Amino acid sequence: MGIESSPFGRVQGRDIELFTLSNAQGLRARVITFGATLVSLETPDRSGQLADVVLGFDRVEDYVAEHPYFGSTVGRYANRIAAGKITIEGREYQLATNHGPVHLHGGTSGFEKKIWSAGTSDVDNSVVFSYTSPDGQENYPGNLVCKVTYTLTEKNELVLDYDAQTDKATVVNLTHHSYFNLAGAGNSDILDHLLMINADHYTPTDEHSIPTGELHPVRNTPFDFTQARAIGARIDDDHPQLTLAGGYDHNYVLNSTDNAELHLAAVASHEGSGRVMEVRTTEPGMQFYAGNFLDGTLTGKQGKTYPRRSGFCLETQHFPDSPNQPAFPSTLLLPGQTYTQRTVYKFLTE
Repeated sequence: MGIESSPFGRVQGRDIELFTLSNAQGLRARVITFGATLVSLETPDRSGQLADVVLGFDRVEDYVAEHPYFGSTVGRYANRIAAGKITIEGREYQLATNHGPVHLHGGTSGFEKKIWSAGTSDVDNSVVFSYTSPDGQENYPGNLVCKVTYTLTEKNELVLDYDAQTDKATVVNLTHHSYFNLAGAGNSDILDHLLMINADHYTPTDEHSIPTGELHPVRNTPFDFTQARAIGARIDDDHPQLTLAGGYDHNYVLNSTDNAELHLAAVASHEGSGRVMEVRTTEPGMQFYAGNFLDGTLTGKQGKTYPRRSGFCLETQHFPDSPNQPAFPSTLLLPGQTYTQRTVYKFLTE
């Protein structure tokens, strides 16, 4: 039990640290200072056998290279912003359009490419990562001082706490971007995983995955996961939203009456291993992405490749393009305010 540290290579002449958190039940989470990235998460199956359930790499060089945000802390604004344009207090800011005509996951060099400082707490079994994004970075206004804390509890919970402060009005939307496979990373696709999403509505998108501003009911559509069902059951249905995104890559409007409190977002399970993952969050939305654009060209841990739909993401966050959608929950952060977010991944077996 507790926390161990070890080297994980060098980036830009700086040492990258790896922190291993473990608990009495055998769970182990490994996080590095590059991108405050979760590089592995070992959880037991119903027989007590451990397997790593997140996609990733064995070498820091692979995290430095382009990859689909495996295990990353994403910011300053997770998900998409239309045309890379935001307006704050009457001033327009042009952000990078790094994914076709949209701004994605913080720009060309987002938080996943930054070296974070780190401190540990054996009392809480946690690691606190800190990073200051300077005013003008990726053309966002304000010096943003942010922290993300990874805590592994004796209840088999991986808890992620975020906070941030700014000295100028800005927008903030942070998230965690692990790709999960409860059968074990690189062992299969995720189409047989059962998934429940606690959401009666989702935000449909245009051809660039930008929300139209509408909230559509999931009932009687392939987007209905209000009762657990296989991810692959309707992923290839002839539905215009699935056609545009190549499968599931949509924001769900989570059912909650109070965003200050943790609420259930999703439950995923894998019958073969007996692993179950519950997700709770303080956030109003969650992006469900089914790994549609993984293509087997990346070699991950232990030499395994990650083909299409071999991992799924449950990215708790505010809605995409909120700065340009007045009806969506606001992502504006002002001086004197503190951005906070908590997401809990709890692991069980059945």
